[in-house]
Amino acid sequence: MTRTAPQQTTIGLIPLVVLATAQFLVVLSTSIVNVALPQIRAGLELSDTGQAWTVNAYVLAFGALLLPGGRAGDVYGLRRVFLLGIGLFALSSLGAALAPTAIVLIACRAVTGIGAALLAPTALALVLTLYSGKEQRGTALGVWGAVSGAGGAAGVLLSGLLTSLFGWRAVFVVMVPFALAVLVATWLLVDADQPRGGSLDVPGTVTVTAGLVALTYGLSGPWPLAVLGLALLGLFVVLQNRAADPLLPARMSVVAVPNVLMALLGAVWLGLFYFLPLYQQHALGYSPLEAGLTQLPLALMVTLSSWVTGKVPGRHVLPVGLLVLAAGLAWLSRTPADGTLPVDLLGPMLLIGTGLGVAFVRLTALSSTGVPAADNGLAGGLVNAARQIGGAIGLSFLTLLPSTGTAFLACAALTLLISALSIRKA
Repeated sequence: MTRTAPQQTTIGLIPLVVLATAQFLVVLSTSIVNVALPQIRAGLELSDTGQAWTVNAYVLAFGALLLPGGRAGDVYGLRRVFLLGIGLFALSSLGAALAPTAIVLIACRAVTGIGAALLAPTALALVLTLYSGKEQRGTALGVWGAVSGAGGAAGVLLSGLLTSLFGWRAVFVVMVPFALAVLVATWLLVDADQPRGGSLDVPGTVTVTAGLVALTYGLSGPWPLAVLGLALLGLFVVLQNRAADPLLPARMSVVAVPNVLMALLGAVWLGLFYFLPLYQQHALGYSPLEAGLTQLPLALMVTLSSWVTGKVPGRHVLPVGLLVLAAGLAWLSRTPADGTLPVDLLGPMLLIGTGLGVAFVRLTALSSTGVPAADNGLAGGLVNAARQIGGAIGLSFLTLLPSTGTAFLACAALTLLISALSIRKA
């Protein structure tokens, strides 16, 4: 059943702000824990494994369940699944803040990832459905890209600030009132949509979820798990070809190329926000708060370029933006160990922020172009999954490189590849 899309003049921009806030929380929850990890480790006496799983539990649950989460929105109703996701997100964030032991914290982080996997694709799908005109969609995706890009840098900043002032539990507490506010505002301001109906492809859901978890974890841990993950993903493909109502139908091939490019961009994105705080704290001796504050120019440029890109037409905007991103990363790779913000970091950050904003908005738009309205949830899940899983796989290889400078240079080379591949598609 096809959804009708209300006009922006009728619904205004408030629902967009509400849904974009939900996306901001998803990105924030990915990055806000990193700087606080030393305090979390000391507070709960985490082992090395426990510290890693504080991050991995969220990332794996989120990335692996994005496709089923998006499709569930199509089948059962986008708003209904979104409200369930934001509710889980709020409750599990509160649970993490109150966690008395490492096991409880890791379990709560996994549930937060499940909630994020339900709310992220359905939030994007609701935006695509509500703002369906070309100009409306450009504006909406500009806002979407702005908050998504700013969320990564804001996580580092807020983590350093909150951890320094209030302790590590504050990084989880801060997300609870915002998530509850989004839940209430969505209930009041966003009309219930008409579900597509049908049923969720359970065999496809199980195989793709297990396959992505095994592959992602196996790339940074026991390698047989990565082999098992590839085998399960192969089985997923076989099952999709035989299913009457597959989780990932063949008609979604129309957005295959943009999602591959988004997966490659995800590796660059996650690599940047992983290695930049490490470089700032280990090589330059910044405190967590200083590392967060110095990323404000980057966050500002991501926000501004995303907003502008949503309003600027032209097929060459994407490849040019990616070239700007590659130049910034290559420049950053040459930053010396005694570098300073004005001389060595500010210029690369401004270029990187500009390129990231352009790339994210354009690839998100392309990933929904030509997709029927009844598949908006799946399209949202697919592009989010591509970025998340691409980032996890990419980071597992980037961490094998000998230095942060080499990692930044590898990200620059990967960005050049994305630019070259995007020329025809843009």
